[in-house]
Amino acid sequence: FEINTWVTEFLILGFSETPQLQMLFFPTFLLLYMVALSGNLLIVVVIGSSPALHTPMYFFLINLAMVDILCTSTILPKLLSSMVGDRTISYGGCLVQVFFFTWSLGAELLLFSAMAYDRYVAICWPLRYSTLMDAWVCRLLATAVWTVSLTNTSVNTGLLLRLPFCRSNVVEHFFCEIPPLLKLSCAPTHLNEAMAFTADVILALGNFSVIMLSYSCIIASILRIRSSSGKRRAFSTCSSHLLVVSLYYCTVIYTYIRPASRYSLDKDKVVSVIYTSVAPSLNPLIYSLRNTEVKAALRRLLS
Repeated sequence: FEINTWVTEFLILGFSETPQLQMLFFPTFLLLYMVALSGNLLIVVVIGSSPALHTPMYFFLINLAMVDILCTSTILPKLLSSMVGDRTISYGGCLVQVFFFTWSLGAELLLFSAMAYDRYVAICWPLRYSTLMDAWVCRLLATAVWTVSLTNTSVNTGLLLRLPFCRSNVVEHFFCEIPPLLKLSCAPTHLNEAMAFTADVILALGNFSVIMLSYSCIIASILRIRSSSGKRRAFSTCSSHLLVVSLYYCTVIYTYIRPASRYSLDKDKVVSVIYTSVAPSLNPLIYSLRNTEVKAALRRLLS
């Protein structure tokens, strides 16, 4: 791709110009980053050090934790820095942020589908679970998740390199993301919008449909369970996953499914907080730290 730009650095507008609000936002996002980073690192260490947790479900949880670490470490350190000092980010730094954030975004969407498939096999085909979800299949699914998301971010970031930025260098967001950057280009962005829309349909709507289909089969299978305690255990596992998946997918689809001319960047800032900061902080609690097996492994590790 030919690099075509007149802007050497961007100014990250952030959330507010009011110092009092900045003082409120800084500890909030610092806490979110600390919780996300420590929680996900703890998940990786606990699962990695406990042979009893070396199962497909926890294998995908480790991958999810790594994705969340990548996402928050790409966005939040620069956001915290901009709140107390320099709001500028170099052109290259902005593109690097777009690349790694889009990579983590696509990987998370695909991982949700892999996790839903794992639960589908475990509940609907329990006798064949060890065969259908052996180590080779798990590694193949994880490789596909990272490779497909890497391909997606390479294409979209490469298309951004073709755009000249000459209207303004003010990013009306709290990080470099594709929609606000398209607003700054002084060249047609139809191809970029088409590729972003296509990626959203495939990665967001496509994977969401796969998850809904998997959970429809899971719920139908659960309803056939005669034991009420067994039903409760299965539903509790599904409800947590479905809650996070629905929240995450709805915010991503809202942000990326529209043409750039219809973006409301002020509203998108609030929506983006959910999938860049809140979800990575909640995932360790929802998926793992509430799990009795993980808590038992954590106690063994600490003792």
